[in-house]
Amino acid sequence: MKKEAAGIKTQKTKNLILGKDPFDLLFYMVTAVAALAVLAITIGIFFILVRESYPAIKKFGVFGFIFAKDWDPYREIFGAATNLFGTAVTTCLSLVIAIPVAIGIAIFVTEIAPDFLKGPIGGAIELLAAIPSIIYGLWGFFTLAPIMANHVEPLLMDTLGKLPLIGPLFQGTPMGIDMLTASVILSIMIIPFTASIARDSFNLTPELVKESAYAVGATRWEVVKNVVIPYSRLGIFGGVALSLGRALGETMAVAFVLGNNHQITTSLFDAAATITVTLANEFTEASSKMYTASLFYLALLLFVLSFIILAVAKFFLVRYQKKYPGEQ
Repeated sequence: MKKEAAGIKTQKTKNLILGKDPFDLLFYMVTAVAALAVLAITIGIFFILVRESYPAIKKFGVFGFIFAKDWDPYREIFGAATNLFGTAVTTCLSLVIAIPVAIGIAIFVTEIAPDFLKGPIGGAIELLAAIPSIIYGLWGFFTLAPIMANHVEPLLMDTLGKLPLIGPLFQGTPMGIDMLTASVILSIMIIPFTASIARDSFNLTPELVKESAYAVGATRWEVVKNVVIPYSRLGIFGGVALSLGRALGETMAVAFVLGNNHQITTSLFDAAATITVTLANEFTEASSKMYTASLFYLALLLFVLSFIILAVAKFFLVRYQKKYPGEQ
């Protein structure tokens, strides 16, 4: 059957190429050009980034730039370690905060909330995803940052800051313009993506499967834990991957509440720098060719990092689909 289906598909493709059906051939060409345009644009962006950053690549090398901590435009000494550190910390911490909340929202909307609440809550989630990042940044700077500085961070410093292992993470001067506040802003921004995709995945769970679990005496928590989440884990993973990509590339919201401190610190109460914030803050100030090339080099690293994360996520998705072909 598979060989026959493959043969039929091959014959249809030949018919298109030979022009036996001109309308299908036109449709084939238009869609092919649209698909190849995405690949061409991606390759073009990569080529431009490599070309513009080549002076910095030639001077600093790959590992010399990635692991160097100095960022001094006056001496034209540049390194990406501090930017990579800030990007990694804020992204990972935002995922730690956002994923449990997003999955909890999806569970409440699909399994617990009454029908008259599902629509408003779903709409509110989608509205959060539609809010521009500049609005999040302004709200974070004028509202969230003072709350973090006056209430949340002193409380964390007096409690978690006294613990032996994680204590250093919550010590310092609570200013509200730091990695913790930036991570909270990011988590609020990516919650809608994970929550919406998880909600849709939960809704795809067959009612017959859930009813069967209830019939054998399972509680609602047991149905969610043992039926809904395992059946929808692929969709949840896709939502997390999408949220990770959004968190990596966010600029304006983080720029308002992170500061621009090119230092590797051990406290979440310290200002830091990310790749996107550095590009936004310093690109217009680049006064030399090497300065501009180093900023393009940062952009190239972010491009490659995003591609690697997407490739890894796709690898695990394909592997999981092969292992559990019946799950969503």
